[in-house]
Amino acid sequence: MAFAGTDTYVATDDLRVAVNAAIALQRPLLVKGEPGTGKTVLAQEIAKALGRPLLTWHIKSTTRAQQGLYEYDAVSRLRDGQLGDERVRDIANYIRRGKLWEAFEAEEPPVLLIDEIDKADIEFPNDLLQELDRMEFFVYETGQTVRARQRPVVVITSNNEKELPDAFLRRCFFHYIRFPDPETMERIVAVHFPDLKKELLRDALGMFYEVREIPGLRKRPSTSELLDWIRLLLVEDVSPETLRARDPGKLVLPLHGALLKNEQDVMLFERLAFLARRDSR
Repeated sequence: MAFAGTDTYVATDDLRVAVNAAIALQRPLLVKGEPGTGKTVLAQEIAKALGRPLLTWHIKSTTRAQQGLYEYDAVSRLRDGQLGDERVRDIANYIRRGKLWEAFEAEEPPVLLIDEIDKADIEFPNDLLQELDRMEFFVYETGQTVRARQRPVVVITSNNEKELPDAFLRRCFFHYIRFPDPETMERIVAVHFPDLKKELLRDALGMFYEVREIPGLRKRPSTSELLDWIRLLLVEDVSPETLRARDPGKLVLPLHGALLKNEQDVMLFERLAFLARRDSR
């Protein structure tokens, strides 16, 4: 069953090709792109479109590759041994399964999301090479080899905070999610706000893309922030005329907290508002 997007996720042609190619090649799909461009949501939508369960492994700076396989809780076993618990006779009682183990033994092949792999240590991707390639790993404490019943669809996201090793990249199908152009963005917004008036949509998108193109902006607003902003415009009943007026003496930007995420960018807009007010005199 091919992935073609869903009724809640607009997939461009190149993204659909990438997803289906990764599935056909049985390789992990490595997805990069600006924060907020739908990398994490993509795995959820693939699972939805293919009718498969979703397993999510969120990576942190302290995450180790071994945690995705299993962890042996020696402390609990020691404590239970001191208390005379019969469970200590079977070491398997103290093996905690990780997300890869869950994915390998799932009754139906799931979609496994390894989210933000670049947050972890530089050796983290290399430590998963064999497991993702062979779809098996060995549990030393029990002498058990865990093999995937059926190969899961693996989606790996990265925000490009660190360079990933070449050996890891060779085993992945890579796709970079480009920031949506205005036409694609209209389709995305229409999925979330089907009853949005065209005039408000046009003016909101026009202002949004103008904001993204401002030189010196430290963090350009993303798709998710645009959706939050439009939701607030509707809640506050902001009219297209208000957006179009852009009165620098009253508002830097209507409900700008949804789009601007640090004080440097807010100050930049305040300076631009001052210059616009001065030049209009």
